[in-house]
Amino acid sequence: MTVDSDLKAQFEAAQAQAKTASRRPDNDTLLQLYAYFKQATAGDAGDDRPGAFDFVGRAKYDAWAKLKGTSSEEAMRGYIFVVAGMDLD
Repeated sequence: MTVDSDLKAQFEAAQAQAKTASRRPDNDTLLQLYAYFKQATAGDAGDDRPGAFDFVGRAKYDAWAKLKGTSSEEAMRGYIFVVAGMDLD
């Protein structure tokens, strides 16, 4: 299954916007962006959850794992939606 080229272009544009935002998003937004990006580009999270003392890695994994079963297209749309809601100025 191939991803619609318009959606892929919007996803890439949203990535560029997120990277060049003048304000750093809050941690919850960063986790959402990470999870949607990973789901869109890598699919479902694997079984190797980081250890209990890797707090950041574990939070990132858990956010990604919540999207299990979400299609690449839906994850791209989710990423675009999150970026659209960010205060980029």
